[in-house]
Amino acid sequence: MESGGPGNYSGAARRPLHSAQAVDVASASSFRAFEILHLHLDLRAEFGPPGPGPGSRGLSGTATLELRCLLPEGASELRLDSHSCLEVTAATLRRGQPGDQQAPAEPVPFHTQPFSHYGQALCVAFPQPCGAADRFELELTYRVGEGPGVCWLAPEQTAGKKKPFVYTQGQAVLNRAFFPCFDTPAVKCTYSALIEVPDGFTAVMSADTWEKRGPNKFFFQMSHPIPSYLIALAIGDLASAEVGPRSRVWAEPCLIEAAKEEYSGVIEEFLATGEKLFGPYVWGRYDLLFMPPSFPFGGMENPCLTFVTPCLLAGDRSLADVIIHEISHSWFGNLVTNANWGEFWLNEGFTMYAQRRISTILFGAAYTCLEAATGRALLRQHMNVSGEENPLNKLRVKIEPGVDPDDTYNETPYEKGYCFVSYLAHLVGDQDQFDKFLKAYVDEFKFQSILAEDFLEFYLEYFPELKKKGVDSIPGFEFDRWLNTPGWPPYLPDLSPGDSLMKPAEELAELWVTSEPDMQAIEAVAISTWKTYQLVYFLDKILQKSPLPPGNVKKLGETYPKISNAQNAELRLRWGQIILKNDYQEEFQKVKDFLQSQGKQKYTLPLYHAMMGGSEMARTLAKDTFAATASQLHSNVVNYVQQILAPKDS
Repeated sequence: MESGGPGNYSGAARRPLHSAQAVDVASASSFRAFEILHLHLDLRAEFGPPGPGPGSRGLSGTATLELRCLLPEGASELRLDSHSCLEVTAATLRRGQPGDQQAPAEPVPFHTQPFSHYGQALCVAFPQPCGAADRFELELTYRVGEGPGVCWLAPEQTAGKKKPFVYTQGQAVLNRAFFPCFDTPAVKCTYSALIEVPDGFTAVMSADTWEKRGPNKFFFQMSHPIPSYLIALAIGDLASAEVGPRSRVWAEPCLIEAAKEEYSGVIEEFLATGEKLFGPYVWGRYDLLFMPPSFPFGGMENPCLTFVTPCLLAGDRSLADVIIHEISHSWFGNLVTNANWGEFWLNEGFTMYAQRRISTILFGAAYTCLEAATGRALLRQHMNVSGEENPLNKLRVKIEPGVDPDDTYNETPYEKGYCFVSYLAHLVGDQDQFDKFLKAYVDEFKFQSILAEDFLEFYLEYFPELKKKGVDSIPGFEFDRWLNTPGWPPYLPDLSPGDSLMKPAEELAELWVTSEPDMQAIEAVAISTWKTYQLVYFLDKILQKSPLPPGNVKKLGETYPKISNAQNAELRLRWGQIILKNDYQEEFQKVKDFLQSQGKQKYTLPLYHAMMGGSEMARTLAKDTFAATASQLHSNVVNYVQQILAPKDS
């Protein structure tokens, strides 16, 4: 039986971690002074009009935190991360062991303190200071209505258009606007929840236990410690269908057949391959929740229950790699976690590497290298726009106090992080050896949060011959340079196995650049057999060469209705960008239609950038589209689009 909490989780003596001293400037909490052992939420959801006011929509109830004082000198105050949208009305303290009902519950005073635009501190005072190692329970009675962490959707923002929906999104620092907590990835705890919903609604959470209790209550338990950002809740008109021995899909009833069709039988293969490579899948179930169309992300790797965009229901299983990415987070991110958001590459660079290892085994090197080439193109695009020397283009980002970590989000931790992990594999020179190392790395740091130093020290200990060679300081490739110098990765993995798929796409794109395209040569290329990523690569090349000679884009669309009338979101994004770059106004409506059909950030922002960088007509299209869709977008996405639409100061 495990003792104490996440610190002693594996029973083995653990190495001292650099992350134990890590600061997190994005948290106002005293997470180093107290260990959080367990969190319990007891909440009731009410749907109504946007608040404030009686009958308005909100979650209300209690959050109970089980804590232990870590300070040798004791403590007289506890600070939690909170938000101005959380209305805390009472705090009671119960000292002693958990569940000791004999211990009296005493009300304790609390107040809030400003912290940043994305949160505030909730300060709880102890009438008698708590001593070193004292355990206690703090129960906070609170309500949350409108705010950034709890996303309320009106019926028209859902796929079914009949019932409202609510979901939470914790990453990076939004769960402080869902419940008071230590909102930092540095610490982990187990949690449980009892959620009461109105008639006809179902609640789901990122938990390994899901039980219906009576007609309107659902009980959840997560038995492994996780960081606060991975606690997630969704409530709506939801149905489910089994798609594998440990997997089901959840979706609105109107989408459940499509979800079942697209994912039946495929998830288990991804999980089993991940387990072979990285060790046991510890989370029990792996379920997917298809979100309403306004969900701003491709996927959010909430443990046991990944939240995904309905854009993945392409009808042809062509976007399954997004699921492989989220499954890979089960080891990298959820099991071994970045200790602060400046080290986000530890979550995402490893996950990209893991995703591409699984993909190589299941779909082959050519396809995986092609997918990686589209990732590299995104990194190139990002660095061209932001400038290579932008400090955000370091792997280790220095997040300044007051800066919302979400505002530092970009391709670098994903694709430059992937290049660094690939470089470390290249130094080892043997794929099997490196796979074994990754399995050992997960086992070493599971249920913990780490910094780059923790990982790199372990790497050099695991490969002493590399340590002896001084691979950490090879000129031009120093580990320090990788982490702390902005710019293009010093090493790029070889993607030449993808040439067999890339070359034909490049050659075809060349044919479309001439003012009189050779239609005979073009029609001789059978793109009907091309997979999505080969088409994406082709369209990326067309976009790079745009604007094309007059009339060519019209001809391109007529030649390939599979592209110009695609339902696949990756193709719709690129076709939209090509339409705008070539100012092909006859097809502008397609851009608007696509933006009205979904609200994923990765598709929405590039199209607004393209519209605002285009003709007068394109800029008008941007303003009209935003006016028509703003009400169905996530609040973060609304803010980012407003920034794109704002006239630049000259």
